[in-house]
Amino acid sequence: MRAIFQRFEEAEPEPRGELDHVNAYTLVVAVALSAQATDKGVNRATAELFKLADTPEKMLALGEERVTELIKTIGLYRNKAKNVMKLSRILVDEYGGQVPNSRAALEGLPGVGRKTANVVLNMWWGHPAQAVDTHIFRVGNRTGIAPGKDVVAVERAIEDHVPVDFQRHAHHWLILHGRYICTARKPRCEDCVISDLVGCKESCA
Repeated sequence: MRAIFQRFEEAEPEPRGELDHVNAYTLVVAVALSAQATDKGVNRATAELFKLADTPEKMLALGEERVTELIKTIGLYRNKAKNVMKLSRILVDEYGGQVPNSRAALEGLPGVGRKTANVVLNMWWGHPAQAVDTHIFRVGNRTGIAPGKDVVAVERAIEDHVPVDFQRHAHHWLILHGRYICTARKPRCEDCVISDLVGCKESCA
């Protein structure tokens, strides 16, 4: 396991999430909008949105109708716009406009689930939180790095199996590997930096 993550680290010492954001608030909004949408699609929609509203107060002033219009290229945009307004109101009323840095508080925000909370904790505060999406679920099970029947089981497997010094960046290495190399269809096994360390090559080639 250490050798696997040493390879990931050598290839990408400081992996970064691909959602554009300027502060903790815009990160929360971007991740919430990314459900069932691509990061590129979210970034296109939020480019203008975040110019106009990079705080919950500004988002509330912008109004739901305008937010809906700005993000209409994203799937489920009407419901997501409602959630953005609701979570912005809660942040203003209950947290003084600041994004809380606890998983429980984050999960209490509309449109924010465990994965979103973990992304924010990891990307903004550097917590070793593991945000398991479809890419990580696939890579974890396909390679045997973090097997599990559901996302929580895979999250726990990463926490249990990955050496502590690699925990902070583990989910980014795994998601990028799943997005660009260990893809769902036609995985690029010939470009995999860990192919000789895991037993998945025959089953996914």
